Amino acid sequence: MKVLGVIPARYASTRFEGKALADIFGKPMIQHVYERARKAETIDELTVATDNQLIFDAVKAFGGKVAMTAEHPTGTDRIAEIASSSDADILVNVQGDEPVIEPAMIDEVVEPLLEDSGIDLGTLAHRISSESEYHNPNVVKVVIDQAGFAMYFSRSSIPHTRTDRWTGDVPTYRHVGLYVYRRDALLDFAQKPLAPFETSEGLEQLRFLENGYRMKVVETSYRSIGVDTPEDLKNVKKMIRNE
Repeated sequence: MKVLGVIPARYASTRFEGKALADIFGKPMIQHVYERARKAETIDELTVATDNQLIFDAVKAFGGKVAMTAEHPTGTDRIAEIASSSDADILVNVQGDEPVIEPAMIDEVVEPLLEDSGIDLGTLAHRISSESEYHNPNVVKVVIDQAGFAMYFSRSSIPHTRTDRWTGDVPTYRHVGLYVYRRDALLDFAQKPLAPFETSEGLEQLRFLENGYRMKVVETSYRSIGVDTPEDLKNVKKMIRNE
């Protein structure tokens, strides 16, 4: 099966406009993401998908592949546009604001779809290790069934405990926003209207679950940092400098 990695990148950002082009030791951030993702063993091709000419030109300048798309409300919808004209069987959504992503994380989430045709899409999760993380609404949690498939995602503290305190006795997971989709599931997603839970939680992955798709969740030990603010960029630079 052919696996296509897609890095959706937009210029507009409420907290950090133009972050895809932010300089990190002489390279735009999108180049760092591209170079790391290209090292994943399961990806056959890699491209950036953007609706911004500045980003398009920057990717061309460092020799990367890039496609211009229409404007889309989500990165998943942007990748669906790429999928509609691609012969790839599987598409990977590589976040464009994670310049220290570990290539092995991509392989971890792709491999289950290569091995099991009954899996529609996959994602990653970390085990939650503190009560503050468990109660933090900025941390998206996922509840996973015994077969390793997602049951629900929420910004709330799930699974809920009777005392509303985290003890660590019940496995709790933080969602990591790296996705892999089977092409048919992705194209179908793009045709579905916004779903009630998706709208309520503000989490687009719930549209898949509400429409009955099976999403495999792989627990990963690797960590990555998303750049949402200039302060995040400073932290990422420290990580890269110390590598």
